[in-house]
Amino acid sequence: MELSPATQNFILHWGEMGAKWGVNRSVAQIHALLHVMPDPMTAEDISETLNLARSNVSNGLKELQAWKLVKVSRQLGDRRDHFTSVRDMFDLVTVVIEGRREREYAPTLAALKAVAEEAETDGTPKKVRGRIRETLETMQLFDDWYRDVSRLPRAVQLSAVKLGARVAKFLPKGKSG
Repeated sequence: MELSPATQNFILHWGEMGAKWGVNRSVAQIHALLHVMPDPMTAEDISETLNLARSNVSNGLKELQAWKLVKVSRQLGDRRDHFTSVRDMFDLVTVVIEGRREREYAPTLAALKAVAEEAETDGTPKKVRGRIRETLETMQLFDDWYRDVSRLPRAVQLSAVKLGARVAKFLPKGKSG
């Protein structure tokens, strides 16, 4: 399959972005390809299009499926699996944010809670305990906010995002000037 220059650049940039986020570049490129392609693709199609080893594509697809970013489907008369990215952009962003929260943020909160408890009895200086507590409380505040917002209906979430900083007009001391 021949890709346009813009499509190639999108895939290359997505791969670079993925690498900066700690995702293997080829895995991010596979996701980018599936994200922009209008129809499901087989692993062979992906391998040929991106010029990646079939084993690399297979491993990348397994990783993307584990992250719930890619879905597999079957087609009548074809024994091969066909892959697509999550199609809805709101759902895609939600899957990424929730996945990163579960893999990175939540374990950090749990570790900070344990450290804060340990610091209360192990001779940690008061000022250090205070910084640990402040770090935990601030991170917990953002996590609580995220969980509250994530439970809101999509329409409300979208309205809040579109409203942006203008929400300050509705809050105490939020009016400027």
